[in-house]
Amino acid sequence: MSTASPRRRAEMFVPADRDPRLAAPATGPEREVLLGILDGQRATLELKCAGLDRALADRSVGPSTLSLLGLIRHLAEVERRWFRRVLAGQDVPPLYVTPDRPDADFDGATADPAVIAAAWADWRAEVAFAGQFVAAAASLDVEGVDSWRGPVSLRWVLIHLVEEYARHNGHADLLRERIDGAIGV
Repeated sequence: MSTASPRRRAEMFVPADRDPRLAAPATGPEREVLLGILDGQRATLELKCAGLDRALADRSVGPSTLSLLGLIRHLAEVERRWFRRVLAGQDVPPLYVTPDRPDADFDGATADPAVIAAAWADWRAEVAFAGQFVAAAASLDVEGVDSWRGPVSLRWVLIHLVEEYARHNGHADLLRERIDGAIGV
């Protein structure tokens, strides 16, 4: 962290001319706006993790297993659940969690370079699938059935994912600051 000039916590994490989040539309068709907001939240996660390798597995504070790598793995799991399993109806297993290890997405987030690479690959694959699903969906009213919520629409899933990422990006803010002092939204 540079101490050359003071910074406000609410400043941008990266300069505006390099911030991919600013490309999201603020007006226009609902699908484009919702997907733009979700993509902005996904980009925030990537920005908060940028430039780190093994430090991605650094835990927040004991006994918590919360880490940036755990968040990547968790959000890959979340994307997979809602888009592949619930909306697309695919019979695919979870990526990390099991009935015996419900927090394996966080617990298994180790500093092993292979674990880190696999987490990013899993997350990117699930985000890509979600993007293809949303683009191909006839409307935001497409529905799937979830064992927790019952019938859910694509619209609800997109809004839920924005909320999920926003909550965890708050965690990512604190984790990143603890690792190297980097702040900003």
